[in-house]
Amino acid sequence: MARFDKGLIALNAICPYFTMFPLDFPLGILSRWAKPRESVLDPFCGRGTTNFAARLLGLRSLGIDSSPVAAAITAAKLPRVTPDEVVKEARAIASRKTTGEIPGGRFWQLAYDPHVLESLCKFRTAFLDDCTSPARSALRAIMMGALHGPQQRTFPSYFSNQCPRTYAPKPAYAARFWRTHGFRPQRMDILDVVGRRARRFYNHSLPGRGVARLGDSRLRTALRNQGQPFDWVVTSPPYYGMRTYIPDQWLRNWFVGGPSVVDYSNTKQVHHGSPEEFAADLQRVWENARAVCDDNARLVIRFGGIADRDQNPRDIIRASLHETGWDLLTIKPAGKASDGRRQADTFLRKRSKPLEECVVWARAA
Repeated sequence: MARFDKGLIALNAICPYFTMFPLDFPLGILSRWAKPRESVLDPFCGRGTTNFAARLLGLRSLGIDSSPVAAAITAAKLPRVTPDEVVKEARAIASRKTTGEIPGGRFWQLAYDPHVLESLCKFRTAFLDDCTSPARSALRAIMMGALHGPQQRTFPSYFSNQCPRTYAPKPAYAARFWRTHGFRPQRMDILDVVGRRARRFYNHSLPGRGVARLGDSRLRTALRNQGQPFDWVVTSPPYYGMRTYIPDQWLRNWFVGGPSVVDYSNTKQVHHGSPEEFAADLQRVWENARAVCDDNARLVIRFGGIADRDQNPRDIIRASLHETGWDLLTIKPAGKASDGRRQADTFLRKRSKPLEECVVWARAA
């Protein structure tokens, strides 16, 4: 597998995400098997790890996700932009007089210093107005990554009161926690935080190019191709029963245009009502992916399950590939999510027991 300097791959960590697979997974596959000038599709791109791996190797890619948060993070890993360009754009937005709607209530009063919240709303309004330039795409993800996290003893790295960095705390619980422990939001220079993060994440020139798209891969229109057919599909769909992506990321979802309260709806996600319904939705995605792939394309899926669903992940993934235009080649174990430190166990009172994950290889029929 290709090895890269830590500074070169820093961009992959621009915004932490609660559910994510390691960069080594897509990078190991593509560095060993993909040929120059081939292209990669990820119909469940999440925070864009597959697309970033493709970019490191100089490959074209398309990432699609139904979560606005995921699409925004992925988009920030694909443009060619410098730290100076990001900071210049940040200063231009900060100098504007228009602030936009400022959310109210106990949570928002305790989560952010009032001057910081006013600035965040100003940037949010600017991004909702236009976020098509490389500098704005990068800046938006930088601010999303700093939107909530732990308070530092040295200099501020996150805009919020004390928070987890991988997922947003629920408002009522957070407010009680802050009051109980006497935590107060810090006043800080947002531009200083942006500048340090811009230099960390965009200080290297990377090859490759790609596109991130907000869309539902169950719909054929979402996978419309941009030129040549894809040679690879490398992805990790949501595990059966995992459907809290938007509620877990509700603050970042607010920043990209969502409501200022937790949204528990999941109408745009894969259905989790039953294993059969879930597999049928995945089946639509694999069919749509096959329609935009080369006749020699390969499909690689990393998949697993959660302990509270009594269903074998291998059975689900086999059923989802039936009559999709893909021939199943192998299903191999990929270890457990507990191999290494689990983010979930950092915040749960009772340690969970993850099921063994698998890697599925298929080829175009």
